[in-house]
Amino acid sequence: MNITRLHIGDTLSEVAIHNGTVYLAGQIAEDTTQNIQDQTREVLGHIDRLLAEAGSDKTRILSCQIFIADSNDFDGMNAAWNEWVPEGHAPPRATVAVQFPDSRRLIEIIVVAASS
Repeated sequence: MNITRLHIGDTLSEVAIHNGTVYLAGQIAEDTTQNIQDQTREVLGHIDRLLAEAGSDKTRILSCQIFIADSNDFDGMNAAWNEWVPEGHAPPRATVAVQFPDSRRLIEIIVVAASS
C-alpha cells in the first residue's frame, strides 16, 4: 500500500495519507503574538487547508489531540474550537497542558481523519 506525503520537509511531512486515513503533523500558529483564541483559529485554518489538500474535511476527523501551554487557556481554546466544529461532528479529543520550547506558542493540534 502506498503512502502519500504532502509538504515534505527535512524534519517532517505536514500530511501522510495511507489506506484512506489522513494524518496531520502537529499544527501551530505562525503568529505567536496572538492570544489563545486567535492562535487556535489560525491553527484550525491550517487544519482545514491541509485536510482539503488531502481530500478530507473537518467532518471526517477521527481523533484529535490538543496541546495547550496553559491550562487556564482551556475555555478560550474551547470557545474557538466550538465555533469551528460542525454540529454533530465533534471528534474524540484529548487536551493536555504542555511546556513548548517557544514560550509564545500557546497551542498545537494533531488530527487524524478519514479521506473522502
